[in-house]
Amino acid sequence: MVGMPTMDELLHEHGVRGGDVDHLHRLVGDWQLLADLSFADLILFVPSAPDRFVAVAQMRPTTGPTAYLDDVVGMTATTGDRPQLAVAMLEQRICREGDPVWLDGVPVREEAIPVIRAGRVVAVVARDTNLESARTPSRLEIAYLRSAAELAQMLAEGEWPNPGDGVSDDGSGPRVGDGLIRLDADGTVAYASPNALSAYRRLGHRGDLLAENLAEVTAELATPSTTPVDEPATTIAAGRIPRLGEVDANDAVIQLRSIPLRPAGEHIGAVMLVRDVTELRRRERQLMGKDATIREIHHRVKNNLQTVAALLRLQARRVAVPEARFALEESVRRVSSIAVVHETLSGTLDQSVRFDDIADRIIAMIADVVAPAGVRLARTGTFGVLTAEVATPLAMAVTELLQNAVEHGYTDVARAGLVELAVERSAHALRVQVRDDGRGLPAGFDPNASDRLGLQIVRTLVETELGGRLTLGARPAGGTVASVDVGLAETD
Repeated sequence: MVGMPTMDELLHEHGVRGGDVDHLHRLVGDWQLLADLSFADLILFVPSAPDRFVAVAQMRPTTGPTAYLDDVVGMTATTGDRPQLAVAMLEQRICREGDPVWLDGVPVREEAIPVIRAGRVVAVVARDTNLESARTPSRLEIAYLRSAAELAQMLAEGEWPNPGDGVSDDGSGPRVGDGLIRLDADGTVAYASPNALSAYRRLGHRGDLLAENLAEVTAELATPSTTPVDEPATTIAAGRIPRLGEVDANDAVIQLRSIPLRPAGEHIGAVMLVRDVTELRRRERQLMGKDATIREIHHRVKNNLQTVAALLRLQARRVAVPEARFALEESVRRVSSIAVVHETLSGTLDQSVRFDDIADRIIAMIADVVAPAGVRLARTGTFGVLTAEVATPLAMAVTELLQNAVEHGYTDVARAGLVELAVERSAHALRVQVRDDGRGLPAGFDPNASDRLGLQIVRTLVETELGGRLTLGARPAGGTVASVDVGLAETD
């Protein structure tokens, strides 16, 4: 099944290149604003032949009914079908001529707006309005349509979108429906939607905003900032620069976006988009607080484990019985491997870790403390990111298997050797193998019946904690291989 072509594919196919592509992407990145203010569908057309245009992008309004239930991207239109497109392109003006057309029984008013860049038309925006539910406009609709007409004029003059605006609309900023304030040239409020008025009242403003100077109102409300910011909220509220910022006051936060209106190069006012983000910022602060608490817990657990390891190490030095000293030293390494996991978790915002770093630190620890001269430890493959629930028992299991391979594979063997930690990971499974070229397993050794503490620990960790499987056997070329197979959830 062939999917819908992308905008870039269509632009490339029809010869649109370089800066023109960037300009059209800026337009499409922000034209939801124009669609919502116009109560209309927008379709971006580029010429594909002398009398033919192809649709490369489409936007439906969130403030009114759409004229198109189906997607039109990739479809072509002739100058006979849409004469406004050719007029707008040839005469470089907004074309509104023509009677409404009927599309699937719905009356639609078709308009065309040239997209100007560097003094030439690079595309045409069709603005199609569903007239089925036309009614007497309210004050809100009049303010929207007036702003839309001025924004469309700026588009036709090559003044919008402007690459120097400094506003990158990634979808997280305020929308028309969140709240709109229309400013006159001197910064006074000509219209404020109910949502915008509610947002300012939440900041602490009393009364209406109509005829008030928005920058002065914002300055009186805003909490003085003790940190440098790109643009003060009062500067944004003046409506003379295109910026996105936030106003914090009265335990409330609103986003404020300014879109200056300069048709024909004359500043006539601005559209201010307003969004109450108080609850969103409160949740973000709560999450940040929880993250900081969790990281602090991991940090303290790591410190406590390191203290336990240090105490065990001191005790081991005072024990005269070799077997007891060896058991304490093994415990030190086990505790240290868990501490490595918590140390890594204390430095991340989520409960997952890049396990390669942990594995490499365990390898270094075993190499420094346990491995005899001439025996080298190395890792191949990558673990990737693992959750804390997997990382902690896996770290202990890897520590035990590496330690067993070094201690039992090369005891009394005066030669060089290699212990390899080999990793294979797929989307839903992880295989970890510890391979050595040592002396191999004893004759008649049964791993399932073994009473070795290290092997019992590994089996318990793998089967109980990780829900995996442990196998132990001889390598054909000599030595031993221990395999751990673990299933992974999609989040691991």
